[in-house]
Amino acid sequence: MIVVKVGGAEGINYEAVAEDAASLWKEGVRLVLVHGGSSETNKVAEALGHPPRFLTHPNGMQSRLTDRKTLEIFEMVYCGLVNKRLVELLQRHGANAVGLSGLDGRLLVGRRKTAVKYVEDGKVKVHRGDYTGSVEEVNTGLLRLLLEAGYLPVLTPPALSYENEAINTDGDTAAAKVALALGAETLVYLSNVPGLLADYPDEGSLVREIPVERIDEPEYMALAQGRMKKKVLGAVEAVKGGIKRVVFADARVERPIRRALAGEGTVVR
Repeated sequence: MIVVKVGGAEGINYEAVAEDAASLWKEGVRLVLVHGGSSETNKVAEALGHPPRFLTHPNGMQSRLTDRKTLEIFEMVYCGLVNKRLVELLQRHGANAVGLSGLDGRLLVGRRKTAVKYVEDGKVKVHRGDYTGSVEEVNTGLLRLLLEAGYLPVLTPPALSYENEAINTDGDTAAAKVALALGAETLVYLSNVPGLLADYPDEGSLVREIPVERIDEPEYMALAQGRMKKKVLGAVEAVKGGIKRVVFADARVERPIRRALAGEGTVVR
């Protein structure tokens, strides 16, 4: 069982990801694909006159400010454009893919945040009314039903809150939750860089391996900055939870999943 999270930044080779995933699926590999769509969401939001805003939180993490209008744009792009583009590509390459959001069948359920703390001009402020939250439950029954019937699930945020509202949730963390819930052997994060870089954006500074027991050491924590922090912390949670390895790898190349499984990128064990 493999869970693959493909990011939504510029430069992602979705054709190569879909071709590789379909090839593995046809060989009998059980695979779940989770995707983002941040770059497309930003473009659509700008075109609709509702440009994106991002918050930096006291712990250094960043997130999208999600009011109701932003959530609707998010759903339009993630659940529509990007999800169906991937399903189409997978079908074209011979994999019987099914696209679902976290809302469908209560696939991803979590808690909506009542307030979000952020830092602005050196001061900690509180934003209320945000439609964001974190995944706490995964409907593994639905996923196993699809997998056992021979389908390739293609999943995307948003998730569903306990009050039955759509909530924007981090796709990297959601992928880690799915991998843990399904007992996956490997979790692969594909993005527009070759892995974790010690000196971003210098791709020659690729860190090949991170022993999970050393993640708290300064040289490794330095890798977990900004939006990358959630990826690293999600990887650590996944490995500590029983996933054998997490691989951060390049989605711009041919056969990106197979290369990741071969150890190309950054491996967290």
